[in-house]
Amino acid sequence: METELERITHACEAFALSIKEERFYDAHEDFEAIWFPRRFEDNHEVKLWKGFINAAVCFELIQKGRPKPSKTAWKTYLKYRPLLETLVGEHCSTYVKIVKLLEEKRGILCPNS
Repeated sequence: METELERITHACEAFALSIKEERFYDAHEDFEAIWFPRRFEDNHEVKLWKGFINAAVCFELIQKGRPKPSKTAWKTYLKYRPLLETLVGEHCSTYVKIVKLLEEKRGILCPNS
């Protein structure tokens, strides 16, 4: 049976690949699977996952031509991004890479924002 650490690792890998391939709905689902059962926890890592999910939602909305709601989703991502600085643990370096990937993708999708 897969451990919690392995589930998080797999979610991170799947999310990053989905973002790179611009499968933003899939990226959302990749983290939703681990976030949803823990969504009520007062935990910075869980809240960071929520931010990552919102970044994927932002990109999906951009693809669908809905810029205004995409900005709201991006603001939610930005709200949770600073929580990364409070984390200590096995996945921190992966989360840093995800943040870089998300912000690079945002620059490509929204070059004037």
